[in-house]
Amino acid sequence: MGGLHHAKKSESSGFCYTNDIVVGILELLKFHKRVLYVDIDIHHGDGVEEAFFDTNRVMTVSFHRFGNFFPGTGDIKDVGIYNGRLYSVNVPLSDGITDESYERIFVPVMKKVMEMFDPQAVVLQCGADSLYGDRLGKFNLSLRGHGACAEFFRKYDVPLMMVGGGGYTPRNVARCWAYETSIAVGIEVPNELPFNNYYEYFGPDYKLHIEPSQVLKNDNPDQKLLELQKEIFENLSQLDKVPSVQMQPMEDDTLPVLEFEDIARDEENPDVRLPMSIMDSCQHNDADFYDDENGGDDHRNEANGLRQAEAENNL
Repeated sequence: MGGLHHAKKSESSGFCYTNDIVVGILELLKFHKRVLYVDIDIHHGDGVEEAFFDTNRVMTVSFHRFGNFFPGTGDIKDVGIYNGRLYSVNVPLSDGITDESYERIFVPVMKKVMEMFDPQAVVLQCGADSLYGDRLGKFNLSLRGHGACAEFFRKYDVPLMMVGGGGYTPRNVARCWAYETSIAVGIEVPNELPFNNYYEYFGPDYKLHIEPSQVLKNDNPDQKLLELQKEIFENLSQLDKVPSVQMQPMEDDTLPVLEFEDIARDEENPDVRLPMSIMDSCQHNDADFYDDENGGDDHRNEANGLRQAEAENNL
């Protein structure tokens, strides 16, 4: 969960109504002089970039599909303003990018960023809509290619916070974040999926990893990637290496949620389920469902389903 990178201070956007990433970075800035934000969702991380567009304490780097595609921002020329000039890095990519092409641009750019910015903490947004087979995305990445971005930062001795993001083929979202959680904790997991309540969703192969397409056209030729890298390196070379920061007295936590009794009790032992006496008191909101969902025990949706079935029978 998390990774709601489109929400702005004054408006919701792109399925995001609160920007947990911005809140998280603001908390990290109380303890760390410089925070690096990296976004590998197929959509540009516009909400996070906008929040820190004028500061040199946060560098935002976004690898995304660019062109006639939501949210329409993230041009390589968008580099920040005022104190934040050149601290916003955008890597606009085209359809069909493969693991090899993605690595060819990701690794050199991020090595240069780590060298020049020297972050004290990294936030990685792991949007799964950049995987092959996503309903909205048009990239051609496998789990291994996507997860290589997490592996890259695990090699550095820097605190790493990983969050989710987009993803519109749910079975592949589950695969992706299970795999990248294993990378985060340094535990290798087998390709064979264990039997579980949702096992049938992962057919017909019932494997963790997905195979990228062998026929999807890659619109990111090596020459284009080299030109992107060259322009980004020129911008980064103008930075003052490792910007100095004057630290301020530390403020209180932005979200003192543990003062609430129910949340504190829930957080007490995350491996133990709450007793049924508490679970039974939880309120279920009908609005949690889509209007066109026909299944489940939600009466409003059942009624919608019946009306839809009647309309189809009358055709």
